[in-house]
Amino acid sequence: MSGEARPLRADAQRNRTRVLEAAEAVLARDGLSASMRAIAQKAGVGLGTIYRHFPTQEDLYRAIVTDRTRRLAEEAHTLSAAEDPGAAFFAFFTRIVVNAARNKPMADILVGSGVDPKAAMAEGAPDMRSAIETLLVNAQKAGAVRQDLRMPELLALLAGACLVAERNQWSDELRDRALGILFDGLRPNH
Repeated sequence: MSGEARPLRADAQRNRTRVLEAAEAVLARDGLSASMRAIAQKAGVGLGTIYRHFPTQEDLYRAIVTDRTRRLAEEAHTLSAAEDPGAAFFAFFTRIVVNAARNKPMADILVGSGVDPKAAMAEGAPDMRSAIETLLVNAQKAGAVRQDLRMPELLALLAGACLVAERNQWSDELRDRALGILFDGLRPNH
């Protein structure tokens, strides 16, 4: 045995996607009292379908985080082909901060259920890091981001902005102003 999971059939993948989307919606609505039965009903699948994909509620919750991370990495990969690499870089940075603040209630629910969202994100972390690095390099080549910015500093700034946005639930106006100031510091001095 190779140990690698076989790819899901197309219908099974659609069911899995529907279950993850329904689980996010039901968790947002019901919090920790969300039932697998309510998730199955919202997804339009049987309870057995959920348990086939996710044997426990914790498995389902971890999959939600992993799926979100995967979707963000895909978005970054798509943006890496943008005509304006600087705009793509700053748009994705903003997207990550907005996503962190928006997902804070879900992260609290996951922590309350015993799931560590950061550990669940670890699976997609290398792909996410690679996608962010590609955006950075492209933006630097285009002259939109200062040349001395490296990944450790970028990730520290991104983590800090996300943490502040999560904890303080910034208004859109405050977020845009704060990120504008931060982005001014990331642009080259001409």
